Amino acid sequence: MLRYVSHDIVFQEVPNETTLALNISGCPNGCRGCHSPHLQKNVGEPLTCDVLAELLRTYGSAITCVCFMGGDAAPHEVQRMAAFVRSATNENLKVAWYSGRSTMPAGCLAHNFDYIKLGPYVEALGGLQSANSNQRFYKIEAGKMVDATSMFCKK
Repeated sequence: MLRYVSHDIVFQEVPNETTLALNISGCPNGCRGCHSPHLQKNVGEPLTCDVLAELLRTYGSAITCVCFMGGDAAPHEVQRMAAFVRSATNENLKVAWYSGRSTMPAGCLAHNFDYIKLGPYVEALGGLQSANSNQRFYKIEAGKMVDATSMFCKK
């Protein structure tokens, strides 16, 4: 079961989107220098389809994307919730997943998402804005993961 600690409207995690970001707890990655170490504990409220539906109703047309921030302990639940967002919104919202995993988990399909960020945070390499980052941001096109990390590079 996924648990979420908080949610917020964000503008940088998915470029060109107004995103409802859901902060999922229970992160198993333990990245050194993590900006959200409180999410490593299994805390917060259960993220159910009913809860997600209420958030979608609350924010309505104010958002263009839903991003699951974490969920690495239950990736198939993230995938299930992504499918729920697609179904509940008649595919009118984009869906993103920020994962600290290096690769897609077995059995998880990229086509359930519009964007996927992969890679643990490595303090010495920096985040997506860093040219040295090990993290990658993918746009899903025709079911394939296309590297779009350059969208984060400052010009």
